Amino acid sequence: MTPKAVFWDMDGTLVDSEPLHEAALVAALHSVGIPPPNNLHQRVLGVAAWPVYEMLREEFGLDLPFDDWIVRKYDHYLPMAETLVPRPGAIEIFNELHALGVEQAVVSNSDRLIVDANLRAVGLSYPGMKTISRNDVREGKPHPEPFLRAAWLAGVDPTQAVAVDDSRTGAMAGLAAGMKTMFWPEAPMEGPPGAIVINSAEELRAQLGLK
Repeated sequence: MTPKAVFWDMDGTLVDSEPLHEAALVAALHSVGIPPPNNLHQRVLGVAAWPVYEMLREEFGLDLPFDDWIVRKYDHYLPMAETLVPRPGAIEIFNELHALGVEQAVVSNSDRLIVDANLRAVGLSYPGMKTISRNDVREGKPHPEPFLRAAWLAGVDPTQAVAVDDSRTGAMAGLAAGMKTMFWPEAPMEGPPGAIVINSAEELRAQLGLK
């Protein structure tokens, strides 16, 4: 049965942007003389910019103010955003649900600047489209607030909605919001307890009741 609402993470779920985020972060670290740790990708996947900044400051001695630091990262990221492509199968499902009248929103831990650039790059926009960035909420994922805001904007009860996310951080937010949560990682891994782990667009289609 098709759900009443589906709320999508953006980076890594709708848009294949995680490699660009990692490349921009590595470049920004090199620009301040900090060698990136080997497990950088695993540590920052799905995490908002401020907690990443705090981690870099506490563990690696980053001494720039946050605003100066994030400008360095975005100066590397934004020129690359034009090369972004959708995650295979994801936007097709999004558009099919839209045609069926299912309420949807993009729910991201990225700043508004990045949300708008990424969605524009892959051509995902329509009048009245709902998007929630990290700038639109007090608490980012794994807190439930971003997904709860999506439910409020869509006018649906959270229990009637599905959250789709590629990171454990995001899946935990969906579960905390009381939503049926699809954990769709880019590489096979165990999801948080309570999430439905899927490994392909075909599996996602089946879970969303699409034929």
